[in-house]
Amino acid sequence: MTETEFDQPPEPASTGRRGGDPGSVWLRGGSTRPRPAPLSRERIVDAAVALLDEHGIDGLTMRRLAQLLDVTPTALYWHVRTKEDVLDLAVDRIFGDVPLPEVTDDWRTAVRTLIRDWRAAMLRHPWAPGLIGRPMLGPNVLARTERLQSALVRGGYTGLPLAVTTRLLANYVIGAALTEATWRRTTPPQAQAAARRHITADPTAYPTLTASGHLDADRWSDDDLFDHGLDAILTGTPQPGRG
Repeated sequence: MTETEFDQPPEPASTGRRGGDPGSVWLRGGSTRPRPAPLSRERIVDAAVALLDEHGIDGLTMRRLAQLLDVTPTALYWHVRTKEDVLDLAVDRIFGDVPLPEVTDDWRTAVRTLIRDWRAAMLRHPWAPGLIGRPMLGPNVLARTERLQSALVRGGYTGLPLAVTTRLLANYVIGAALTEATWRRTTPPQAQAAARRHITADPTAYPTLTASGHLDADRWSDDDLFDHGLDAILTGTPQPGRG
């Protein structure tokens, strides 16, 4: 059987979660039904990431995905049930681009390296930060979260401080990537300069913002601000041993 020779998918197509369904693609067992070759889940995810990079979340449809893969939309449903599945798989795929830092006694360097690389991966795929609130149960996500927490444990974090610091770091990198990706996508360089001029045009109205260099890309780059913020979290979070 080829990709286009069958008539019905193993499950009805849907664009959302269904009653009685475990919800996440990661919580469902694999299908025991034979699947037509050569289409595979890996090929579907590769194509989905390419579409998301080019068109964003709204531009990803199962029909467009099928067209890119040169198959019928029905063929996709032998491998994924819904667009939601595709998005979950695509997010986990880009996490696979984040290298796992080595396990050493220098836990702060391991944390910094992992979080910086996580941000870089999301900026390469600017649609990704907006999806991170989804169930993060894929193998690539879990492997990197495990490596993050193991580094913090080597630094003495346990209990509540470990949970709080993990969440602070995750929320920080997701928020930073989302803000930067949105700003870059929607605001051309000349508009960024205009935003700074808007603030400094009346320094009596915004004296602190004028003096602090708010929105002044020439004063501090996004990379500088991110790195200093990351250092602030690692030195100012709840102290190890209090949880």
